[in-house]
Order: sequence, then C-alpha cells, then structure tokens
Amino acid sequence: MSPEKEISFAKKWGKININRFFSNLDGYPEIAIVLKEPEQKKNIGAIWHTDHSYDLNPAMGSILFAHEVPKRGGDTLFACMHSAYQSLSDNLKNKLSKMHARHSSRHVFGKIRSQKNDDTVGRIKNPDSATQDSIHPVITTHPETGKKILYVNPTFTTGFQGWSDEESEPLLNFLFKHASRPEFSCRFKWEVGSVALWDNRSTWHLAINDYHGEKRLMHRITIEGKELV
Repeated sequence: MSPEKEISFAKKWGKININRFFSNLDGYPEIAIVLKEPEQKKNIGAIWHTDHSYDLNPAMGSILFAHEVPKRGGDTLFACMHSAYQSLSDNLKNKLSKMHARHSSRHVFGKIRSQKNDDTVGRIKNPDSATQDSIHPVITTHPETGKKILYVNPTFTTGFQGWSDEESEPLLNFLFKHASRPEFSCRFKWEVGSVALWDNRSTWHLAINDYHGEKRLMHRITIEGKELV
C-alpha cells in the first residue's frame, strides 16, 4: 500500500495519533517508522506491551504495514487480555476490580533510555517529550463489547496506585506471567504487504527478535482512543 492508502485506511478507524518517539516517514507525519537494520542487534517492542498505555487516553488501536521482512522470523505475538482476565480466580478478580495502576513513558522513552549503551539509541526520538504518566483501572470494560479486560502490561505499568514499586512488584509479576501464557496468545507471520490491525485496549503484543543480519521495515499508524473505565 502507498503511504496515502495507509493513511486513508487508518482514518476509517478514527483519528490518527502522531507518534512522538519514532521517526516519521518523510512527508507523512502520521506514519511512524519501525525499523531494524541488518547490523543492529536490538529491536523495538521486544517485551510484551500495550501501545500508549501511558497516555491519559490510551490508543484505541495500532496498524502495522509490512514493507520489508526477513526471510524467516520477525513474527509478532499477540495476547488476549479478556481471556487472561477470565481465567483469574473470582477472589482476585474482585480485588483487582477495585484497584488502579500507574503507567509511564519515562523509563522507556525518556532520558534514562537515551543513556543506555545499545543500538536502539537513536531510533527512539525526543526523550525530553517522555513525560507521560497516567492512572488506569486494572480491570477495564471494553466500550464496544462490554467484556472485562486486564489492563496492565510489562513495559509501561510501573505499580499500583497507593502501593510502592516494591509492594507492587510481586502481584504485577504474577499478572504478567499469567497473561503471557501460550493459551492466551497467537503468532502472526509477516509477509511483504501484510497488514495487522489490533485493539490496544484488549491485547498485548511482542515483536520477536530472531532475524539477526536481516532488515525489517514496518510503517505504523496509531489510532486515538478515549479514557478507560
């Protein structure tokens, strides 16, 4: 798809969010570049996450358009947070339904990351703009389906509201391990021209870094969302 068609497709789903931290395609600020060159060792998105959970109004969805993919590998895993919620015990569901969690962009895109000695430095832009902190319900209700969703993720969730990071860590680690169980996930294999659109409110995703020495180029467009309840 041409950039114009990518943008036109994305606008069918809602307002486009202009990404603050990725390089944009020249002449098309709506399109963020997700790129790993053959000589680079690290990839972006290698830990389970939900895009933009650090925003006050988290992204409704994300779209990836595959332009260059490795001969093998480079797949993306997706996990269903409704299934993860459903399989929790009733007592834990009840406890979590009364809790809120802290999410932040600072430790992922901010100055701390820009000082790391790895080859993702330079691909992440504008560390001074990584000032987003938000608080969201741990259990949210999907606005269209009405299903309950577990809304924490290993990349951007830093702790529970009213709890210290140390107090939060054991329960968060349990939830992260639980939600990443294979039975809640699927694996998407990319081909040139593939398009993936997913609901950020009810899924995690993870980019597998198993294609060293090859190039992978994606265009990403993010769709604005609303406050979670």
